[in-house]
Amino acid sequence: MRTAWEFIVGPPLPTQRLESERLNKVRALAAFSPDALSSIAYANQEIFLGLVVAGAAGLFFSWQIALAIAALLAVLALSYSQTLWAYPGGGGSYTVAKENLGPSLGLIAAGALLIDYVLTAAVSLTAGVAAISSAFPNLWPYRVELALMLLLIILMANLRGLRESGTVMAVPVYLFLAAFLGMLAWGVVVALRDGPGSWAAAPQVVPLSSFLLLHTFAAGCTALTGIEAISNGITAFRDPVSRNANRTLWVMAILMGTLFLGSIGLTQYLGVLPQGEETILSALARRLLDRNPVYFIVQGSTLLVLAVAANTSFAGFPRVASVLARDRYLPHQFSQLGDRLVFSNGMVVLAGLTAVLILIFGGDSHALIPLFAVGVFIAFTLSQAGMVVYWIRLKGPGWPWKTAANGLGAAVTTVTFLVVAVSKFREGAWVVLLLIPLLAGAFYSVNRHYREVSRELTLHGLPPSLRPVPEPRVVLPISGVHRGVVEALRFAEALTAHVTAVYVETHPGDADRVRKDWERWAGKVPLVVVPSPYRSIIGPLLEFLDQTDRE
Repeated sequence: MRTAWEFIVGPPLPTQRLESERLNKVRALAAFSPDALSSIAYANQEIFLGLVVAGAAGLFFSWQIALAIAALLAVLALSYSQTLWAYPGGGGSYTVAKENLGPSLGLIAAGALLIDYVLTAAVSLTAGVAAISSAFPNLWPYRVELALMLLLIILMANLRGLRESGTVMAVPVYLFLAAFLGMLAWGVVVALRDGPGSWAAAPQVVPLSSFLLLHTFAAGCTALTGIEAISNGITAFRDPVSRNANRTLWVMAILMGTLFLGSIGLTQYLGVLPQGEETILSALARRLLDRNPVYFIVQGSTLLVLAVAANTSFAGFPRVASVLARDRYLPHQFSQLGDRLVFSNGMVVLAGLTAVLILIFGGDSHALIPLFAVGVFIAFTLSQAGMVVYWIRLKGPGWPWKTAANGLGAAVTTVTFLVVAVSKFREGAWVVLLLIPLLAGAFYSVNRHYREVSRELTLHGLPPSLRPVPEPRVVLPISGVHRGVVEALRFAEALTAHVTAVYVETHPGDADRVRKDWERWAGKVPLVVVPSPYRSIIGPLLEFLDQTDRE
């Protein structure tokens, strides 16, 4: 008979099915790219919100900032492609940093990645709700409930297993690509037909400054989160693993760059401005499609792809946690496959943490953004620096070029991390900067516990011929004589012939009654009465046990 759990997630799968659960490139793109592809929803929004306070003069720089972020995307894609060839076994930034820079920096990278996965899920879901609320403003008051409902759906889809999850997630991903690329193509036609628009209606609240531009660049760098997902989940690909993962990475990067630059370029050229709580992407779609049925398809597909962008976290977080667990930095339960051949424990923990963030920040993606990207750029930097050390040590074919590629990646990600950390520090980046070393310390504590247990359980030094264990002695504390005491006594006598009952007398005269009952029901077993003039039970009992041990 099927249990309720099996009805929800499906019947258990045998371990032999694990190989058949690998993904081809089409399903892998759907499983690992939603975060990167859908990031235009919140990255574009943050660029607009960062520049609009400076009026038309500030919004003029949106294209230049987008170009800088696109260049950074190209560098990261090139750098991570080297990682995919060097590390087909997976683990991503944690494995690379640990093996080449040492375990301490490896744990820093792991902590940064785990935090980023949680934030990715929370930001993606809340941004998805914002997208559909732009089309249907009456939904805005229910943004928290909608985000939590989407989170539950994504969790259930992933708990059913990787293959089913990849198939389910492919539909909204490719629907979004078709709808958005089609809208951008139509946008080019509209731009050629109507000519440039104007942002003259945008009032200037603060003067344009270098810090404002850096602050906006830092917010826009959230577009780059998700680029590392393939390196973390490479073991989910079918053979040849490295080649398939590399091709998927470059397809993802090209699509992401096209969507990002195309949407920013059209928004600037047409002078698009949102209305009320509307997102900037909704305003662009409304300008191009005038709220016709295609507009609602675009907004609906944006909601769906942002919802499944959390799937990147559900693919990456449990895998990184499982690697940490195998290295004994997290409890072993995180490395165990569930009934459906997925790391279900990691998925449930991720869902719980994401739900907490959604509730704390009221389902507002803009409020979550300051915490975003800090952790991922720490992981980026450590991964690329680790690859530089890897190529220098290996000195294989083409190592100077490969070292230069990863060195460039390490340099630009370091600079970007500093910009993000400084510009977003007061807005919440300090929380992530504090949590990452605390997580690393927690990892070390778990590892220390496992090492202590291993020392206690080791067979090293144990004599080959084991001496017999002396017959145990049982001390049975009683509060009186009743059925429970009689049953406990029977069990004790089944273990050993050396049984002693002990009664702590807190009130004078009670012991006489207990002795009479004891003589009737268990006269063969000795009863010791310990007086307690101060009515304490634990102290006198412990003193009796210590005395018994000394004897």
